[in-house]
Formats: sequence, C-alpha cells, structure tokens
Amino acid sequence: MAIDTKNHRLFIGCSNKLMVMMDCTNGKVVATVPIGPGVDANAFDPGTGLAFASTGGDGNVTIAHEDSPAKLTVVQTLPTARGSRTMILDPRSHRIYLAAANFEAAAEPAPGAKPQRPRMVPGSFKVLVYGNEK
Repeated sequence: MAIDTKNHRLFIGCSNKLMVMMDCTNGKVVATVPIGPGVDANAFDPGTGLAFASTGGDGNVTIAHEDSPAKLTVVQTLPTARGSRTMILDPRSHRIYLAAANFEAAAEPAPGAKPQRPRMVPGSFKVLVYGNEK
C-alpha cells in the first residue's frame, strides 16, 4: 500500500491483478488499473505523481500516473526480473529499487501437493535500480 497525502489517495495492489486508487477519507474506490500477478509492493512518488506496483509473478512493475484525484493511467509496464517484487522508492531521486535473484527450476509437485517455491541460486542476489534519467 502507498499513499498520496495531498489528495488523500491510497494505492493498493490486489490479488485480482488490479491497482486500486481509493479515497482514504471515505473508502471509496475512485480508479483501478490492471497490474500483473503476484503483487508485493506499491509506492507513490509525490514529486512525479507516479504510482508503482511490483509484481513478481510476471517480473514487471506497473507504473501509473495520477492524472487527477479521480483518474489513474498506466504509463509503462517495466520489465524487471521474474520473482522480483520487493520494492522501495527514493522520493528524492525518483528511483525505485527491487531485490532480485536467479532461481533454480521449480520441482514438479507430487499429485495433490502444493507447489514449492524454487530455491534461489547462491550468490545471485542483486539490487535492480530504475529511474527516469533525463
């Protein structure tokens, strides 16, 4: 979840593959945009009006612009790395940082068993840095 304190808007990443923009004074959903599967983090940059949703299921970050307190528009789907979903925003540099790693192939689950997460390849951890360089 992320917040725009000026316009009283919450940005919430939902498991139904939507980012919801909600009025935090009354709980009303004012806009939604599509995002990928496996959302983990949201961020809002008050300096640019951009809202971010990192989705590790497809390895993307959906970037949407708060055009007004009632309108949210997707401006980019940024490919990052599959499984990369933990994210933080630096509002001074307007950069986002995501944790990433390589993973072993997932083992086939036994019939009726829950699929297990693949194991991280040792030594493959990295931090991905993205920004709007002008």
